[in-house]
Amino acid sequence: MIIGYARVSTIDQSLNLQLDALKEFGCEEIFQEKLSGAKDDRPELLQAIKMSRAGDKFVVYKLDRLARSTKRLIEIAELLREKGVEFVSIQDNIDTGTAAGKAMFGMLSVLAEFERDIIRERTMAGLKAARARGRRGGRPKVNQQKLNQATALYHSKRMSVKEIQEATGISAATLYRELKKEKIENI
Repeated sequence: MIIGYARVSTIDQSLNLQLDALKEFGCEEIFQEKLSGAKDDRPELLQAIKMSRAGDKFVVYKLDRLARSTKRLIEIAELLREKGVEFVSIQDNIDTGTAAGKAMFGMLSVLAEFERDIIRERTMAGLKAARARGRRGGRPKVNQQKLNQATALYHSKRMSVKEIQEATGISAATLYRELKKEKIENI
């Protein structure tokens, strides 16, 4: 089966160009959506991928219709490959059913991995530089005195959790975490 996927970013835009190209390519089923490509939760895309089976072709008009980032594009292509589904981008002349198409996607995969490694290296260098300037990172420590006050108020049953939060500045989650810790220690 040849499955097509067409997407535009806003409801004002037209899918006609993509739909015509997908029909001309021979798509038997076309999923269409008017949502931003930056969103990962696109119901029609998910349905199209879910419907695809080994031996099928998954066709888009252009790569940017499928995903906005190289990383996401590679993830989707890898998912299709794992299912045994060939991927075709009409305008970009990519067809993973051919040796050249597989090679092109292999190169894109390498570039995506390179991009992830560069980001990781930059992050590590930034953290190292911050530590050298005395910054430690992580969550700020909770004021133990205020936390003790919050738990005492909770046990007194005179105030609601919201009132305790307002009075002490201790969040409900932090208060409940501390109460759970106390309960475990008292067992």
